[in-house]
Amino acid sequence: MLSEEDRRLLHVLSQDCRLTLEELSIQTGLTQDYIKAKIEQWENDRVILKYSPLINYDLLEEERVTAIIDLKVMSQRGQGYDKIAQRFLKFPQIKSVYLMSGDYDLCLIVDGKNMHEIAQFVSDKLSPLDLIEATSTRFIMRRYKQDGVEFVGEGERPQRLMITP
Repeated sequence: MLSEEDRRLLHVLSQDCRLTLEELSIQTGLTQDYIKAKIEQWENDRVILKYSPLINYDLLEEERVTAIIDLKVMSQRGQGYDKIAQRFLKFPQIKSVYLMSGDYDLCLIVDGKNMHEIAQFVSDKLSPLDLIEATSTRFIMRRYKQDGVEFVGEGERPQRLMITP
């Protein structure tokens, strides 16, 4: 069970992991020695897995597409969802794998250069797998907010996409 101090430290770290020990100490009221030891412990225990920036690729005009792929899988005797999900961890295109409730069992977050590349991945790598009963692929057209960060700048209004027949 996390103490209130540890919760506060994790919250501040999750908002900005670039803060110095001094800045973390000021924001949390904890000593720098405590913070340093706690972060090292969390890294060793795999509580903190990665430090990562959130990049707005739209500003870089980088060709990049993200898709959400829902999978309905056949349960196999002796294999739970954990074992089935393990099969998807090795694909570099797959950024995240989640066990879901509802109509589909697993949700994959997949990155590619364009929609065609992701469609090719689905048809060549996912669909042939015997354990998959159905897939549903949705493409993210624009990010407005991710991980609590807004992608639309102050005073900037998102341009509405044209709907054409």
